[in-house]
Amino acid sequence: MSPNQALSQALDQIRDDVRAAHAYPVANSAGMVKLDVMENPFRLPAELQAQLGQRLGAVAINRYPAEGTQRLAAALAAHAGMPAGCAITLGNGSDELITLLSMAVSKPGAVVLSPEPSFVMYEMSARYQGLKYVGVPLRADFELDVEAMLAAVKQHRPALIYLAYPNNPTGNLWDADVIEQIIQAAPGLVVMDEAYQPFAERDSMAWLSRYPQLLVMRTMSKFGLAGVRIGYLIGQQALVAEIDKLRPPFNISVLNAEAGLFALEHAEVYAAQAAELRAQREILFAALQAMPGVQPFPSQGNMILTRVPDAPATFAALKARGVLVKNSSAAHPMLRNCLRITVGTAQENQALLAAMKESL
Repeated sequence: MSPNQALSQALDQIRDDVRAAHAYPVANSAGMVKLDVMENPFRLPAELQAQLGQRLGAVAINRYPAEGTQRLAAALAAHAGMPAGCAITLGNGSDELITLLSMAVSKPGAVVLSPEPSFVMYEMSARYQGLKYVGVPLRADFELDVEAMLAAVKQHRPALIYLAYPNNPTGNLWDADVIEQIIQAAPGLVVMDEAYQPFAERDSMAWLSRYPQLLVMRTMSKFGLAGVRIGYLIGQQALVAEIDKLRPPFNISVLNAEAGLFALEHAEVYAAQAAELRAQREILFAALQAMPGVQPFPSQGNMILTRVPDAPATFAALKARGVLVKNSSAAHPMLRNCLRITVGTAQENQALLAAMKESL
């Protein structure tokens, strides 16, 4: 057998839907003003960088993760204000937790449901686990369509519902009364995805005590540790215990766990960064709103979804000027001509605005 034949035979073993799919795109951002993936733009002060380096240098990297991961989980539970009767499990970012949730409900005929547009990984993970995915369009103002959502819940009886709070890419916090109606109607799990909680004026943690089918998912990525890859899931002990059975035993490295612990010990630094980004968000929103032909949508995240006359052309023109944002216009029909702009530092935001004026 020739090498080409061997390779072809090997590729034939890969599922057809996987071979037909596209990998999640990650843009090359070298040398760019990077405003495309909702990262915290601030690095640690030099003094804390040195302290973190010493901490990481002392970690026993010859050992598998154990106690450090447990300490991190306990610290995150305390930081989040985890209610009594609940438990926490960790993921290699929220993406891994979404995969574990799909695996947990992967029974024949099971359905995963989410409003749309929202985070694309809900659908991707569901389909790769052989689950049916149902997307329910938001209203034109990106609010939940309560009648459509409740009708879909009644019709499809989803095993798992995702509600991003705030939503990605629209940035809004949906009506709390509508969310509670959906939770009450749900026959299975409901996951509140709070990836952008550091920038929002409210969260759903208090609902955990009222709704045993509810799980709250968060990440340290938007907290300021996108490169560390730590997500966490909180819910009733019995429910989290089942999800935890699917978690790889050493999914959080000892270095990542130590970095997470260090960050929580200096939570006030990250809280100040989040406050600065919230302030910059409002400044950026007002500046975008003042531009002719530009429609920014109010946000409670660290991004602003913005409709422009020609999103592909504007995206390309911004990139040519060294500013990278996310072209969301092809992601969903409701996002036609929309760019998703991450809120950066004051200097980065000014660079974006200057480039926008030249690009429209």
